[in-house]
Amino acid sequence: MTVIRVAVVDDHPVFRLGMVALLSTLDGIEVVVEASSAAEALRAVTDEVDVVLMDIELGDGSGVEATKELVARLPDLLVLMVTMHEDDDSLVASVRAGARGYLVKGAGPEEVERAVRAVANGELILGAAVAQRAMGFMAASVSLPSAVFPSLTVREREILDLIAAGHDNATISRRLVLSPKTVRNHTSNILAKLGAADRSSAIVLARDAGLG
Repeated sequence: MTVIRVAVVDDHPVFRLGMVALLSTLDGIEVVVEASSAAEALRAVTDEVDVVLMDIELGDGSGVEATKELVARLPDLLVLMVTMHEDDDSLVASVRAGARGYLVKGAGPEEVERAVRAVANGELILGAAVAQRAMGFMAASVSLPSAVFPSLTVREREILDLIAAGHDNATISRRLVLSPKTVRNHTSNILAKLGAADRSSAIVLARDAGLG
């Protein structure tokens, strides 16, 4: 059996130790590096590592930037982001940096194992919640014409469409599998870009443009 050599990079000792303990119980997976910072990861991760589990926010910098540097130096390295962040910007930034997987913290042991093995096998893997959002994002890019409010992003147009349909933030949050805070932030951006004084004004503009 080929052993998957793993590095775990996370600045939260309890989470890091827990992840190391979990991975150490799995057949064919060996943790060969632990790092608590971006600088430590850049020093410790070599071509002896197959898969890196990388946190996005580290105490001394960005896991995304660390990923970019590691992948540039070690093109065969496979990185799986393990993070609390569920927003689209973090997902896109991670993939652009060269990550091959994106798993939200809180995933169960079976999902973690499946993600590590899939990434090691060369697959692009997303956790269940992230995958559901990504599918919604892709569907939105097809269903909503870009000519409608071109200053908005695809996600913002999708949220505006749901606002215009009369849905509140809680419903939008559940439907798009986004956190309530993310929906509120997008809504604020939408109002600013449309020059709308409030949600009601945005609904009028959206419905006049055929949304909702």
